[in-house]
Order: sequence, then C-alpha cells, then structure tokens
Amino acid sequence: MLIKPTAILIHVPNVAEGVVWYQQAFPQARAEYLPEFDFTLLHVGDFTIEVVQADEKVSEGKKGTVLYWQVKSLDAALEYLTSIGAKLYRGPMLIDGNNRMCQLEDPFGNLIGLKGQ
Repeated sequence: MLIKPTAILIHVPNVAEGVVWYQQAFPQARAEYLPEFDFTLLHVGDFTIEVVQADEKVSEGKKGTVLYWQVKSLDAALEYLTSIGAKLYRGPMLIDGNNRMCQLEDPFGNLIGLKGQ
C-alpha cells in the first residue's frame, strides 16, 4: 500500500486573512478558487495547503503536529517568513551534516517547520 501526503489543513480564525498570508508565505503556490464551496486551495507542486476556519473541534495554534518544508537556504526562508509576520519559535538547530531545522509561528499561532542548509 502506497501512502503519500496530499494536503495539510491549516486552521485559522479568519480564512480570508489566512489565505492572503499563506499566498505570501508560499509565493510559488498556485491558487485555485472553488466557487461552489467559496474556498481557495493553494497548490505547491502536487501538495495542497487548505486554509480552513478554526472552530470548537479544531482551533488554531500549536497542538503538536508540525509539517516541515525543505528549503535551499534556511536563512533566506527564515528571513522572508519573518519579514511577512512569522515569528521564530524554535531553533535553528543542527540536525545532520550541514542541515538545520527551525520552527516559525504564523500570525495565527500555527507552526511551520523548515529544514535546509
């Protein structure tokens, strides 16, 4: 059985603001608006970021699961994301060889992981 990640749901208190921020955070993402659902998907290659409304069952914020994104330059990605409102949460730390990792907090309290040199 082949299991492959396909999407991440990111819960935010305001979907419109969340979509705008994540479009800035991932400028390579291709937005696809689904009018029948009044919903915008952000496609990064064959992976999808789905910014959804936080509610009483799943709130925004740090709850334990962090998706890590591979980047060519950790420093450049860190600088860019903090320039648009993310805050360094943990790291950077050396993990193997010359690779490092860190976590950033988005403006809605969710975590974004980065791995790279």
